[in-house]
Amino acid sequence: MKTLILAAALTAAPTLAALADAPGITVTDAYARSTNPRSGAVFMTVANANAADCRITAATADVTPRAELHTHAEENGMMKMTPVEAVTIPAGGTHALERGGDHVMLMALETPLKDGDKVALTLDLGACGTLPVEAVVDNKRPASGHAGGHAGGHAGGHAGHTMPMPAN
Repeated sequence: MKTLILAAALTAAPTLAALADAPGITVTDAYARSTNPRSGAVFMTVANANAADCRITAATADVTPRAELHTHAEENGMMKMTPVEAVTIPAGGTHALERGGDHVMLMALETPLKDGDKVALTLDLGACGTLPVEAVVDNKRPASGHAGGHAGGHAGGHAGHTMPMPAN
């Protein structure tokens, strides 16, 4: 009986390990920024080589129990940062988590993020699996593209999860 249970457990182990991966999903250019001593954000480009869309539904981080998915949206001429339930990575495409757009927010930090620090994240992609990501803190990195116009918005904090910023 013990042999049968052990054999069943060993047979199930590769299946369980496969569920912890996210085949076809890759991350490039992952970096983090400190926005103030109590919060930060992580940015990256996520590629999906699969035939179906994948959705990032949650993120966890080793530096805080409060990692949240956020985005910026224009409302009445002001940019506001708000939490989102998921970020879609299109089938066969990429999606940038970038300053001024979708990103992973690190809230309630007990230790401020310093240049060169590493942040270990796990992205929960629902049916597509989970993906570990390491982001290096780079507080001096300049913003790129249109997102740069909103880069200063994190510095003011996150009261109520919205941050008004002038729209470009």
